[in-house]
Amino acid sequence: MTEAERIARAYEQIDAGAGSRWDQSNAGNRLILEERRRLTTRLLTEAGWVPLGERRILEIGSGGGGELAWLRELGAQAGRMVGVELLPDRVAIANRAHPQLEFHVGNAEHLDFPDGSFDLVMALTIFSSILDEAMAANVAAEVYRVLRPGGGLLWYDFRYDSPANRHVRGVSRRRVRALFPKLKGELHTVTVLPPLARRLGPLTAATYPLLAAVPVLRSHVAGILRKVEEPS
Repeated sequence: MTEAERIARAYEQIDAGAGSRWDQSNAGNRLILEERRRLTTRLLTEAGWVPLGERRILEIGSGGGGELAWLRELGAQAGRMVGVELLPDRVAIANRAHPQLEFHVGNAEHLDFPDGSFDLVMALTIFSSILDEAMAANVAAEVYRVLRPGGGLLWYDFRYDSPANRHVRGVSRRRVRALFPKLKGELHTVTVLPPLARRLGPLTAATYPLLAAVPVLRSHVAGILRKVEEPS
C-alpha cells in the first residue's frame, strides 16, 4: 500500500463512521472554528491581502470545500479558487455544495498547475496525516513550486501526536520550518485541545478563552509563510 492509499483508506473509514468529531452542534467545535477563522482573517489583513479580490487561491486536501468557500467572506472570487482532494467522494460533495468553485481529485505530490500559479495555498491539517517523509517532502516541494514569489502558505495543523489516532502525527514548528526552509513568517499556537474543548458543555463560552490563554493547551500551529521574491 502506498502512503497516498493509506491516507485515503484512513479518511474513508473516518467518513464512514457515525457522526463527526467536528460536528458544529458542539459548542467547543464552534469556538475552535471561530477562533481559527478570526486568526486567519487577522493574518491575511495584516499581510494586506483583504479583500482577497482576484488573488488565485489553492487548497490542498480541500475536503467538502467549506473552508475554501468561506474565503468569499474575505472578498475572494469564486472563479479564482481551486481545491484538490485525494478522495473522490469528498470532491463530489464539494462540487454539490459549492458548484461555483472548482474542485479536483488529485494527489498533492503532483499538482497539475504551472509554476507560480497561486497567490495563496491553504494546507489545513494535511501534513499531520502524511507519515511518510518522502511524500511530505514531495507535497511541500509542490506547494512551494506553485506559489508565486510574494505569495503565501496558509498553515494550520496540530503540533501534538494523537494517542487515539495512529494515522496522524503532530507537526512541530521545527518540522514546518524543515519542510519549507525558504518560506518566511511567524507561526502562532492556537486551538484548545479539541478533546478538552468538546467536553466543556454549558461552560464553553466562559471557559474556552481561559484555557486558550494557557500555551501548553494550544494544540495547533497556524500562520502565513511567505515566498520571498527573488531580487531582480
